[in-house]
Amino acid sequence: MVVTEVYCADAPLSRLRNICTHYPRITAAFWRETLIDASVYREWVLNVGRREGVSRMAHVLCERLVRLRAAGLVEGHACDLPITQGEFADALGFTTVHVNRVLQQMRAEGLIELSGDRLNIPDWEKLKQVGEFDPTYLHLETEQATA
Repeated sequence: MVVTEVYCADAPLSRLRNICTHYPRITAAFWRETLIDASVYREWVLNVGRREGVSRMAHVLCERLVRLRAAGLVEGHACDLPITQGEFADALGFTTVHVNRVLQQMRAEGLIELSGDRLNIPDWEKLKQVGEFDPTYLHLETEQATA
């Protein structure tokens, strides 16, 4: 199943080295992107390795909302969520049954509202607290990450 479309290009290493040698600003951009990727990777390792179910799911939902907000795809604290419980299970190291239980618990606690493929977060600050979410690891503009 496809969650989003991705376009990818294949470039020989020699061409990439040539670009980095002749264009230092591009090299700096590549390096910055590598550091950001490493930051996100560390947070995901922590998320899967240390957080309990509700906290883990809350963190992922917070990250999704912040990333979509940066792309201009959020209304208030609501966004599309075209992800199946099976896909959540794969991403979070859960079974689909556990994903279902965690989502039910989050609904019962008023952390999230789900209607079809639409997610609404009634209390953003509470969800961030439950998910131990600090958006600085995403390295986005401050207003994108904190709103």
